[in-house]
Amino acid sequence: MNDRITDTVIPNAWGKLRRFTQARIALGRAGTSLPTQPHLAFQFAHARARDAVHHPLAIDPLRAGLAERGLEVVTVHSAAPDRPTYLKRPDLGRKLDDASRARLETYAAPTGEEFDVAFVIADGLSAFAIEQNALPFLDVMIPRLAPNGSIAPLVVAEQARVAIGDDVAVALRARMVVVLIGERPGLSSPDSMGLYLTWQPAIGTTDAHRNCISNVRREGMSFDLAAHKLLYLMTEARGRRISGVSLKDEVEALPERLAAPAGNFLIEGA
Repeated sequence: MNDRITDTVIPNAWGKLRRFTQARIALGRAGTSLPTQPHLAFQFAHARARDAVHHPLAIDPLRAGLAERGLEVVTVHSAAPDRPTYLKRPDLGRKLDDASRARLETYAAPTGEEFDVAFVIADGLSAFAIEQNALPFLDVMIPRLAPNGSIAPLVVAEQARVAIGDDVAVALRARMVVVLIGERPGLSSPDSMGLYLTWQPAIGTTDAHRNCISNVRREGMSFDLAAHKLLYLMTEARGRRISGVSLKDEVEALPERLAAPAGNFLIEGA
C-alpha cells in the first residue's frame, strides 16, 4: 500500500538542489497537485509565520539574560498600545509613548555629551526572532566594541518598528543607534532578526539613511559574521559620519569563509 502511494509522486529533476536551500523548490507532484507531505509542510510553515507575528515578546527572561551579562536595561513601549493597533498603525510603532520618552531622558548622557552608541532590542514582526537570537548575538558583539567607547543603557522596546530607534537615540543623546528587530516572518524563516544602523539619528530619519544586516539567525547569517559586518559599518559610520546608501558594506569575509573551498552546485554530483 505504501509503495503504491509513493509511486504516485513524480519527483522533480532538480531535487538534488534542495539540500542547498530551505526554499520550497523541486517538490515533485502528484497528478497536477503538490504531494501531501510538502502541502502539509507549507500549511505548518504558514501557521508558524502567523504565530510569529502575534507572539508577545517574553520581556522578563530577556531582561534577566541581559542583567546576567552585566548590561543595564530600560524597558520602553511604542505609542501603539496593543498588538492589533501596532499591526494596523505602523506609524505608532515608530515612536515612543510619552511615559517611555520621559523614562529614557533620565538615562540620557550628561548635557554637552553623547553616548557613542545605543542598542535597541525591538520585538518587530517576530518576537520569536528576538527571543532566539538577540542574546547570542550580543554575546558575540559586545566584546568586540572598543573598551573606551560609551554605550547607552540597552533599551528593550515593545510593539516597536525600526524607526523607534531614532526616538530612543534622541532621548538618550546617542550619536549612533543599532536596532535589533524581529523581521517580517517568511515561510522558511519565522525567526529572522535584522540589524539596523543609523548615524546621527533624528526624528523623521528615512530608511535611506540606515544600513541593514538581514537574516541573522542560526540557519541564516551567523552571529560571528553579522557582528563582523556591524562592527565594520559602525567604525566606518563613525569615521566618515555617514550611514545608509552613502555607506557601502565593503567588509571582507571572515577568514574561515575565505578559506572554505569553492564549489559549484550546478555541476556538483552531476
